[in-house]
Amino acid sequence: MGTSACRNRVDNAGKKNSESYKMPFLDWVNKAQAVSVAGAVPYHLLNFESAHGDRSADNMLIQGDNLLALKALLPFYRGRVKCIYIDPPYNTQSAFTHYDDKLEHSQWLSLMHPRLVLLRELLAEQGSVWVSIDDREGHYLKVLMDEVFGRENFSTTFIWQKVDSPNDNKVPITPDHEFLLCYEKRKDSAGFKKKSDNSLLAAYGQVDESGRRYRDRLLKKNGKNSLRADRPTMFYPLEAPDGTSVLPIHDDGREANWAYGEVGVARMRAEGRLIWKKRLKAEGEVWVPYTREFAPEAPERPHPTILLDVKTTRQAKAHQRELLPEAAAFDTVKPEQLLQRILEIATDAGDLVLDSFLGSGTTAAVAHKMGRRYIGIEQGDHAITHCLPRLERVLNGEQGGVSDAVGWESGGGFCFYTLGEPVFDADGGINPAVQFGALAGYLWHFETGLSATHTFDSPLLGVHDDTAVFLLYNGILGDRKPAGGNVLTGPVLAHLDQLLADATPAGTRLPSRKVVYGETTRLGEQRLAEAGVTFRQIPYDIKAR
Repeated sequence: MGTSACRNRVDNAGKKNSESYKMPFLDWVNKAQAVSVAGAVPYHLLNFESAHGDRSADNMLIQGDNLLALKALLPFYRGRVKCIYIDPPYNTQSAFTHYDDKLEHSQWLSLMHPRLVLLRELLAEQGSVWVSIDDREGHYLKVLMDEVFGRENFSTTFIWQKVDSPNDNKVPITPDHEFLLCYEKRKDSAGFKKKSDNSLLAAYGQVDESGRRYRDRLLKKNGKNSLRADRPTMFYPLEAPDGTSVLPIHDDGREANWAYGEVGVARMRAEGRLIWKKRLKAEGEVWVPYTREFAPEAPERPHPTILLDVKTTRQAKAHQRELLPEAAAFDTVKPEQLLQRILEIATDAGDLVLDSFLGSGTTAAVAHKMGRRYIGIEQGDHAITHCLPRLERVLNGEQGGVSDAVGWESGGGFCFYTLGEPVFDADGGINPAVQFGALAGYLWHFETGLSATHTFDSPLLGVHDDTAVFLLYNGILGDRKPAGGNVLTGPVLAHLDQLLADATPAGTRLPSRKVVYGETTRLGEQRLAEAGVTFRQIPYDIKAR
């Protein structure tokens, strides 16, 4: 099948105090080449094509090869993405309408490895990555992700029920589920949230004089590890209301232990949560201690790893037909409720979400409705035929999917980009095919973190946070000679200052700092400092950053 047996080998790189640490690694045909791909991918520009809705919204839809697009995002978003979800091709040996999903195993692994490496670089230190997969490649993917993200950072595997209707196929077994692998960038750092569940309030069946719901639970521990021998320090006497001494004893006479230590019980007593009640036992009425637990204001419980309540492929396809009746259907579309669950667990409002296999646009649509920022990448024409119209419908208040559950109405915005030319040529210089506007948008985002949503036709790219950004490139001043072109000289600086003054509204203070990109500068360090100029040389200061 093109993939060799999984080999065990020792690799202590990055493992502290673990000389005997061993982990299985996958090996496959052309793995060495696949491992080197991510570093060799050239940086490409992202060309701004159009803005939809609010032009200032920091949401991106990118059409282009996701490997190239991920590398293009690195200068701007390295370490900034809170949650990554991808639904890659599953290598099902079937010909999909929109994907070449008929890949031999080693090819599939070679496709996935460099993309996972770049995704890891984009992931924030408190971030997490979630990958949908089935059992054809799921186990290979698990070992591959152990290698890329670190086995110690594996969180869990969710099982999603994708089919909820009877299957009349003649085969004896049909798969009704898929997997969802979850890794953190750093173990236990992602801050996963529990699931809200008001049904838990039913367990607090009593109400005190102030109206608070509560329940009383035995202070004596029951069940596993409840004997004195299990935790000897938790066997100690308590003074009952009548002054008698009470020890934790099971009904069958065995010495038990309390569920809390002496310090914890003292705190309960001080807070009025140590409750004594009389119970009738064989020896007569005895005092029994309880701990009073008040209902939480926002009851929650852990998320189950078997997802039976997030809709299925059938409902997802029906929603897709309603949204895009004129477009060809995706066979692998995921329900919005599945993405809602992921974002509820892993993100907060305003966090950045990335999907580099965007498909029909589900991740971006759900992120938009839930108030998350997002970047979606799709490669084919369906970035325009599916993703773009779907997101426009979201802006206009589309009410399917999770809209009602999350209270979505309308609004927001996103920008549409295509993949442009490589930034650098083979010699490390700026690619001659790169036009001024494309490089200007790249550097504007570099300096400010803002999306390029306007046309750049002047050396003054804009002002942000008391900083004016300029670019001298490709004869933008109409003259390639040092006196008027790509070199920062005294006359050129004076011209830039005049451009800035003309663009600054009357009565507004001029920015105190200037960043100027150019081929070189004829001005000394003291002159630059006096003018408040930071000069960045093209291409070196672009590559270095």
